[in-house]
Amino acid sequence: MALNYIWLAFFLIAFVVALVKLIFFGDMEIFQKIVANTFDTSKTAFEISLGLTGVMTLWLGLMRIGEKGGAVQILARLVSPFFHKLFPELPKNHPVIGSILMNFSANMLGLDNAATPLGLKAMREMQELNTDKDTASNAQIMFLVLNTSGLTIIPINIMVYRAQMGAADPSDVFIPILLATFFSSLIGLIAVAFYQKINLLQPVIFAYLGGLSLFIAAVIAYFSTLPQEKIGVVSAVASNVILFSVIIGFLLLAWRNGVNVYESFIEGAKDGFQVAVGIIPYLVAILVAVGVFRTSGAMDYLIEGLQWTVAAAGFNTDFVPAMPTAFMKPLSGSGARGMMLDTMKTYGADSFAGRLSAMIQGSTETTFYVLAVYFGSVSIRKTRYALTCGLIADAAGILAAILLAYLFFH
Repeated sequence: MALNYIWLAFFLIAFVVALVKLIFFGDMEIFQKIVANTFDTSKTAFEISLGLTGVMTLWLGLMRIGEKGGAVQILARLVSPFFHKLFPELPKNHPVIGSILMNFSANMLGLDNAATPLGLKAMREMQELNTDKDTASNAQIMFLVLNTSGLTIIPINIMVYRAQMGAADPSDVFIPILLATFFSSLIGLIAVAFYQKINLLQPVIFAYLGGLSLFIAAVIAYFSTLPQEKIGVVSAVASNVILFSVIIGFLLLAWRNGVNVYESFIEGAKDGFQVAVGIIPYLVAILVAVGVFRTSGAMDYLIEGLQWTVAAAGFNTDFVPAMPTAFMKPLSGSGARGMMLDTMKTYGADSFAGRLSAMIQGSTETTFYVLAVYFGSVSIRKTRYALTCGLIADAAGILAAILLAYLFFH
């Protein structure tokens, strides 16, 4: 519903701004430019979608190998003790624990198609344990907020879009996104723990969070000691080494477990074309709306106003062109994706704004959508503090993305 109003607002605001330009400033070409832009952006959206086919096919095939080879199960076993402490209300041996762990593991590996069904299954199982069927339980809220924080180890979709938009090294944002999504998840977890009075200093929780936090701090400290011109190079090299190592790990693990890696790859790759074609209507819808909004001049007014405010406060304004992605991200994944692609198209995929928009897109999930789908699937109407904690996690991820972008790319 939120996206419905936003999409309509893009057109209405563009029309009003264009009308003012025509009547009061004598801009006789503004409506011609807007109409021409609708055709151009429709074509661009179609070309982007088809251009995604090859890369999407490759990665969906590789991810199917990882899924069948047991990578998700291994990750689930690694984090099992930690999640038992985060969901104290759930019986230890209840099947819902497996569904939760599998959902998080699939999300971390970028297996969105597998993560959503597992997440819905987990919500239904938690609902069976919920004594108040209209109200979200503590376990359901923790589960939802950790989902909306969007912790992802391999941001495949972001790298695919960057490749399609002409980035010289699509994976150079891999480490910055990993760091940003870590902060989003950590703050989201702390917010829920505050409401639920979960002691994060318990030995198991502290060991997991402390160890991961120390690792992240070490990564940031290392990169902060490098000269600015070397940060991007080192990040790109490390990102590509890690990514290719993951691919090799998937292949070797699947081969060791007797999986036919070639057939598994083909099985997953077949979904690539369907996924790429399936997003055409969504990309056309949002890119045309954003294009109309930008061509009318409304986007420029928005950005200039934000730049003036930020400059008046004494801060650098280079991050401002990427902020439309941040504004849209909690409301709509497809809307934020459209904003990201528009920023890359306007400023360049390898520009500071282009990289930052990709980092924002990958730093957190779409809070309103996730809450609507997951709570809606079990008919929960009273979500308590789930939205508040989800938005806190969003804000943390976006702020972390901005700060890390300045560290890595500015």
